[in-house]
Amino acid sequence: MAKKIVDKAFLRLIKEHQGIIHKVCSIYCNDPVDKQDLFQEIVLQIWRAYPSFKGQSKVSTWMYRIGLNTAISLFRKKKRRPQLQALSPIEYQIAATPVDQELEERLKLLRRAIEKLNKVEKAIIMLYLEEHSYTQIAEIMGMSESNIGVKIHRIKSKLKQIVKK
Repeated sequence: MAKKIVDKAFLRLIKEHQGIIHKVCSIYCNDPVDKQDLFQEIVLQIWRAYPSFKGQSKVSTWMYRIGLNTAISLFRKKKRRPQLQALSPIEYQIAATPVDQELEERLKLLRRAIEKLNKVEKAIIMLYLEEHSYTQIAEIMGMSESNIGVKIHRIKSKLKQIVKK
């Protein structure tokens, strides 16, 4: 009986906060199949860590930390292995809302620039763009607030340089 309660609570948690996982997947993967694989891996890692979550931080902070750490470590492992091609690609579609063309072009330019950042920089700028406070970003990334401030400043400068090219 207690296991069913835990299972239901976990499923509710994932449903309520799946946007966090999707954001992490989108920043680290372009291919829909890779996004789906990363999503599943992050959910698995959250499930494994779920029994030890004590509520000492916000659930969203805890999930971001697991998601980002999973994505970063997964892609470190992937670098060491030869690339494999998917045998049966599965389309994973997210409904898009229409936006003006100029904004769309600027967003594409920003995405391409962000793709050139290293994994940690991508995570920090993603959280910054989602309007998380420096305190929240520091907590999620396991860094000091002042270090986050310096990194964000450097990332912004780096993005400006990339966009100018």
